[in-house]
Amino acid sequence: MIDTLIHARWIIPVVPEQKVYENCSLAIDKGKIIGLLPSPEAAARFEASEEIHLDQHALIPGLINTHNHAAMTLLRGFADDRPLMEWLENHIWPNERKWVDPEFATDGSRLAVAEMLRSGTTTFSDQYFFPEATAQVARETGVRAQIAFPVIDFPTPWSRNSEDALQKGLALRDDYKANERIDVVFAPHAPYTVGDATLERIAVYAAEAQIAVQMHLHETATEVERALAETGERPTERLLRLGLLGPQTLCVHMTAVNERDIELLQSSGAHVAHCPRSNLKLASGFCPTARLLQAGVNVALGTDGAASNNSLDLFTEANTAALLAKAVSGDAAALPAHQVLAMATINGARALGIDQITGSLETGKSADLAAIHLGQLEQQPLHDPVSQLIYTAAGHNVSDVWVAGRRLLRDRQLQTINEIEVIQRAQQWRARIAGQA
Repeated sequence: MIDTLIHARWIIPVVPEQKVYENCSLAIDKGKIIGLLPSPEAAARFEASEEIHLDQHALIPGLINTHNHAAMTLLRGFADDRPLMEWLENHIWPNERKWVDPEFATDGSRLAVAEMLRSGTTTFSDQYFFPEATAQVARETGVRAQIAFPVIDFPTPWSRNSEDALQKGLALRDDYKANERIDVVFAPHAPYTVGDATLERIAVYAAEAQIAVQMHLHETATEVERALAETGERPTERLLRLGLLGPQTLCVHMTAVNERDIELLQSSGAHVAHCPRSNLKLASGFCPTARLLQAGVNVALGTDGAASNNSLDLFTEANTAALLAKAVSGDAAALPAHQVLAMATINGARALGIDQITGSLETGKSADLAAIHLGQLEQQPLHDPVSQLIYTAAGHNVSDVWVAGRRLLRDRQLQTINEIEVIQRAQQWRARIAGQA
């Protein structure tokens, strides 16, 4: 007797690599995967409380979004078509000071989680103000989350300074230390908003308590040039000197990269969160993903916030990452479909330090899954399901999602979120912001 038995046309476990199993079944009990085996054998071996047949679907590990600003969904489309620093300094930061509060963070995070679940994401890492609100939304909705609390030296809507942010963030970490789905980690915002003293302090905390660190890094060439002019160091070199570049570090963006940066990432064991669509939209630059992967650097995918993307669909991000890598490297074989799917799943789990829990369909791991319908006109004829996932599928093909064996999306219907209410709240925020613009 087990809880759930899912029979699928294709099962793509990601680990082992390059494998696609046809007409097989996934057995789930007490939130964990206990077997992946041919469907006739599964039917003979198990009796399940719930048996699900997905005859035209691919079953994959739930997608992992390694970088997001969930509450910024309420600023989707608000200040499009502007370069990064103008976008931040003249539009985003002033309006964040005006509008961002616990209510904004709660409503925006719930909208983001709903969008991510409906596009196959089961785990996300978030970096935004009022992280306690986003953590509460994650707890209520059943999604898996890494809450990276922002540390900035100057006042923000959430904190007076870096000391205040660290105190609040560490208290939040204590609140969630027993939660199996939610982890709270450090997020010093960027090299230009956090000084050496603060970064050194975070490095000590992170090393002593084995806490992960996420930071925007090498986001633009201007950032790197400014750092060199002011300090004589590239940002990666500065983090290394301060003890903050290591296996616990997730470097977000990494567009302006030279061979020395790649060498430091490889030797330190740091990870990279690649956000191609946001980088393209803000003209921030191109992350050399193929070179990084060839050097042994773990590269995962993130959407960034919906204010600069404007979508949280990680399938669309994977598609863009694959195409961009080919163009940047001049090699059509760069980032093949299987490798990009790994970036969106197991690589993301490694980057967040949870690859023993999720990221692949292996026995003993949490049953974090997404089912994608591949029987529609746009996917025909189907020669290779992995190719279809990366090059033709998008979030709207996702039919069902499970986290720890709990079905959070059933036949496109959210099970823990009131979709109508989420839309209404988003529209109310639009009216409020537009009325005061």
